Amino acid sequence: MRRKDREVTNIQEIEDMIQKCKTCHLAMVDGEMPYVIPLSFGYEIKEDVLTLYFHSAKEGRKMDILHKNNQVCFEMCQEGEPEFSAETPCNSGYYFSSIHGFGKVTFLEDVQEKCHALSLLMKQQAHMEVEFTKEQADAVCVYKIATKDFTGKRRPRKVR
Repeated sequence: MRRKDREVTNIQEIEDMIQKCKTCHLAMVDGEMPYVIPLSFGYEIKEDVLTLYFHSAKEGRKMDILHKNNQVCFEMCQEGEPEFSAETPCNSGYYFSSIHGFGKVTFLEDVQEKCHALSLLMKQQAHMEVEFTKEQADAVCVYKIATKDFTGKRRPRKVR
């Protein structure tokens, strides 16, 4: 990371940032072209491993790409607000926090793991504790990225 002053390495701070995000952008490689999509997600962190969970239809371009090449990059951010410098416009900026990382998609087949993943999705997206049935889990494709290759970055608001 070029701006070490903005790097966030504390896992609790990273989790606090993730909790405030609702969308994860998943980047894939479709042949020689990049392909990125916004997705709802759930997550858990255990022993410094970030596991992101996603769900979608069982068919489509995304599924075709991921079955050919499961290597991905992801990004999520909590947007802030701009800071303008009237004296030096080039010093203007934007307050933000983001998580960025790399990993491989694994498709879940185990019903209990799929139900757990879907529950984590609901917890992240709606702040609700929901239990899913086998039938509900079987109706969708559920996949995950488990990685230690991620980092946080933040440009905090200056205290005046």
